[in-house]
Amino acid sequence: MIRAARVTDAKNIQRLVNYYGERGEMLALSLHEVFDSLRDFSVYEAHREIVGTCALQITWEDLAEVRSLAVSPKNIRQGIGSQLLLSKIREARDLGLSKLFALSYNPGFFQRHGFRLVDKGELPHKVWVDCVKCIKFPDCTEVALVLNL
Repeated sequence: MIRAARVTDAKNIQRLVNYYGERGEMLALSLHEVFDSLRDFSVYEAHREIVGTCALQITWEDLAEVRSLAVSPKNIRQGIGSQLLLSKIREARDLGLSKLFALSYNPGFFQRHGFRLVDKGELPHKVWVDCVKCIKFPDCTEVALVLNL
């Protein structure tokens, strides 16, 4: 079941995201960062356990980022990531946004959901504010993808 994140989910969201963050596959989040953006997050709950999470962060009047999409390793390939992404796409449409973007080391996943590869230069510089916190900056191999809604 996908639902809006609750305060009590913050540590589980951080645990899921940081599992991939520690592997250099995603930007890790402090607990403060999770609480600060908690309203952006949805979680996938199965048998009273949080097994997936995803956030939608509005960047500008027509643009938002799909970020921190993480699924528990034991629940990979069960469609949970796709369900979370589709819920954020619906949310973005409901908000009246015209474009979503994602930064990813796994572009194929996003491409299967209609996102297209774009040059990072096509995105506003404001998008890169989190990049300076990454250990891979400025030699990042993450790719930018966009979905026109």
